Amino acid sequence: MGARMEDAGDRLIIWNGNTEKRGALSPELYACILEACELAKERRIRSIILTSEGPFFCAGGDLNVLISRQGMPEDERRAGIDGLHDVIRAMRACPVPIIAAVEGGAAGAGLSFALACDIIVAAQGAKFVAAYVKAGLVPDGGLTAHLARAIPRQLSMEMCMLAQPVLAERMHALGVVNTLTEAGRTMGTAQKYADRFADGPRDAQAAIRKMVAAAYDVTEAEQLDHERDAMGYATGAPEAAEGIAAFLEKRSPNYS
Repeated sequence: MGARMEDAGDRLIIWNGNTEKRGALSPELYACILEACELAKERRIRSIILTSEGPFFCAGGDLNVLISRQGMPEDERRAGIDGLHDVIRAMRACPVPIIAAVEGGAAGAGLSFALACDIIVAAQGAKFVAAYVKAGLVPDGGLTAHLARAIPRQLSMEMCMLAQPVLAERMHALGVVNTLTEAGRTMGTAQKYADRFADGPRDAQAAIRKMVAAAYDVTEAEQLDHERDAMGYATGAPEAAEGIAAFLEKRSPNYS
């Protein structure tokens, strides 16, 4: 099975399958991510976890599929890539945070998926790899954009032009990986993040997620306006009423 989605009440869990190919991309994975991002519009959903059924998060594109596209006209090849990019766009536009639980490693478009998430939990020794150049290819899935926001230019060049793997430990030191775990423990930690999101103010979290994402693409003046508008709304919203009251009364807020 290429992938499956588990509905766990306040969170959705996407299990990447295709284990015999180290979790290579599949139509089922695309469909599960798109479905989860659509279901996340329901207020009960507070987060999405993206993980793997096997020991490797996602090995990226299947080279056999890419070989089959060599004889296609270029516009058809571009359309195939847009299918991947539509999934990345859906992840970035999702109203709830997405948590990646990375076992083994993330390569190619699998790395793009991990970097499109808001929180990354990775197993010690997991490898982050952009090896397109080894096959005479170039990155897609928003990888260069995500790397540019996450790590120094020189390291991006090393990863993309020399296919140099970067261990989870280094990504953690750079702030790209939020938490390191022992192998096989990433889902437990991802679930703890999901618990925290479930206890938090959904609307405020969604607004923060949107603001932080926008901050990379706008001027400071534009971002100040975004913050003004978001804060102006939030101050009068029920979540703020509950949060402020809970703080003053020295109790835990109830955002359910």
